[in-house]
Formats: sequence, structure tokens, C-alpha cells
Amino acid sequence: MNALGKLLLLELKDCNQEVLNDLGFLKSALMLAASECGATVLGESFHQFNPQGVSGVVVIAESHLFIHTWPEYGYAAVDIFTCGNSVQPEKAAELLIEKLGASNHSMIEVPRGILDTQVGGGE
Repeated sequence: MNALGKLLLLELKDCNQEVLNDLGFLKSALMLAASECGATVLGESFHQFNPQGVSGVVVIAESHLFIHTWPEYGYAAVDIFTCGNSVQPEKAAELLIEKLGASNHSMIEVPRGILDTQVGGGE
């Protein structure tokens, strides 16, 4: 099965609650994850919520890395979407699992852009 891209959905539980509320740490971690997996970083946007929690995205030429945290539950939702074959999103996932101290985690891989290769929709 050929797909245009791959989406990794990470459920990160039992994380270090302190880092889940640290915007600077999370921004650095996502930027490092993007770099380590071979992606080309184009930009980023992060927001610190009050009283707690952070959302952020690192936009890469190959798509994006996204995080939303709930420090009070020790939980982070992470999406890593990459296109093409030059990037290794699993490396980014492993790095984020380690950096956030997730002692309980799962990952689901979803192929994106599974297209009919025949011209004209296969008629």
C-alpha cells in the first residue's frame, strides 16, 4: 500500500508534569524532534494556557509535529505527520517519549493519502 504520508498518534501518559507545563522546554523538544528525524523546519507556534497546559506546532516542509498537554493529568497528545520517504517520524516519537518522561505510552500509525493510481478515478 502506497501512501503520500504517515501520521503517528501518540498517547503519552504518566509524563513529568513539570515539563508538560514548560513552554520553552516543549518548544525545544519538538524542534529537536523535528531536526533529529530529518525534517526541514519552516516555523513554529506555541501557546501557554492559564492556569496550565501548552499547545504547540512545529511546521516542517514534510508537514507538522503537534502537541497539547494536560499537566494536571500527566498527559500529552502528540501528532507527527510526515510526507515522503526522507523523514523518520518514529525517531521524533522516541525522542518525545523520552524527553517527556512518558512511562505509559502508545502509538498508532495512520497512512494518509492512499490514492487510486489510475488516471480518471479508475474508470
